[in-house]
Amino acid sequence: MSEPSWTERVFGGFRKTSERLSQNLTGVVGTAKLDDATLDDVEDALIVSDLGPAAARRIRDRLAEKRFGLGITETELKEAVAEEIAAILRPVAKPLEIVAFPRPQVILVIGVNGSGKTTTIAKLAHWLQEDDYAVMLAAGDTFRAAAIGQLATWAERVGVPIVSGPEGGDPASIVFDAVKQATAVGTDALIVDTAGRLQNKRELMDELAKIRRVLGRLNPEAPHDVILVLDATNGQNALSQIEIFREVAGVTGLVMTKLDGTARGGVLVAAAEQFGLPIHAIGVGEKIDDLRPFDPDLVARVIAGVA
Repeated sequence: MSEPSWTERVFGGFRKTSERLSQNLTGVVGTAKLDDATLDDVEDALIVSDLGPAAARRIRDRLAEKRFGLGITETELKEAVAEEIAAILRPVAKPLEIVAFPRPQVILVIGVNGSGKTTTIAKLAHWLQEDDYAVMLAAGDTFRAAAIGQLATWAERVGVPIVSGPEGGDPASIVFDAVKQATAVGTDALIVDTAGRLQNKRELMDELAKIRRVLGRLNPEAPHDVILVLDATNGQNALSQIEIFREVAGVTGLVMTKLDGTARGGVLVAAAEQFGLPIHAIGVGEKIDDLRPFDPDLVARVIAGVA
């Protein structure tokens, strides 16, 4: 049996989210016309499907502008909702591009422990290799020995070099060594794992600030990207993580993982509407190639249940 295509995997990954929104929209179109009461019901259905109040209000207002007072079927409603979701997602769909000169492009990857950060780094390394970029990893999460070991295992599996140090070592000096090595061998992308503990914001802030200072000495442009990995199963909690990490670490883009295990994928729309940060990629599974660039039109149609 052939492997499912990426489109099929996205449909499979968002199935629970799509079913949830479909159930919430089903029965909304009980009247013949899209009047205020029906629009209120649509807005409520979008909010309880994790799209967030701001996106729900925007979609409601756009539907009112275009269709108010007109008859609408359930299929037409889902098509209209899909189009409005796509309008929110398109401006933030930006693939990660390796454009730094001089090389390497330094990509800091941040996120709370358990968000899928380490696995995402491995998938990102694999994806960049597929595009013929030379990749190196740096084990900057020295707070946990398990994080260093896990990243080393993935580096071996993916076939990329890794720079690491002992548990409890200084992350900034590991990053310093990694940048020097990556520069010497002409690596295109250096992906840096960082500590994911939010319990002590000040400590994390200080650590990231030190990494930034060290990077600045070697390359004033670095880090070129600060990517926050979010676990979709956290739903609305993912939004508060964006808020905190944006303040602590200067997040430049997002990757959303674990969309295959949740009915809360609508939070992707809430994040786009609330923060407007680039969404580089989404992950819909455990396999090494289950992280791919974010396709806003495909995701919008899947969330709205439009095949």
